[in-house]
Amino acid sequence: MEQEKKAYIDLEVWKEARALTNQVYVATKSFPKEEVFGLVSQMRRSAVSVPSNIAEGCGRNYPKDSIQFFFIARGSIYELETQLYISFDQHYIDEVTLKSILQKLETTRKLLNGFIKYYQQLVK
Repeated sequence: MEQEKKAYIDLEVWKEARALTNQVYVATKSFPKEEVFGLVSQMRRSAVSVPSNIAEGCGRNYPKDSIQFFFIARGSIYELETQLYISFDQHYIDEVTLKSILQKLETTRKLLNGFIKYYQQLVK
């Protein structure tokens, strides 16, 4: 009998991405009202994209298809990183918040890169 795939909600990479998303939501609650439909919305969408695309990739039947969604998740991490720096530059978040979220972002990125490498080995 074929071994079942590990459920995506049990994956460390998905758990870290989910925690990253939560940090972004908490941090953006205090942004100015005029940013609700701008930077707040963009940051939250970028953050939500990470665990969502990991989950979608895990739901695909072929590793090659899965990898494409993991690359989208990785792109969203880079997008979010830039938005965090912009938020800091605009004094919407302080240095402590920036460093805390960037630390979670980096952990997520490293786990995701490892996850992508694992899937790439399945394609070879």
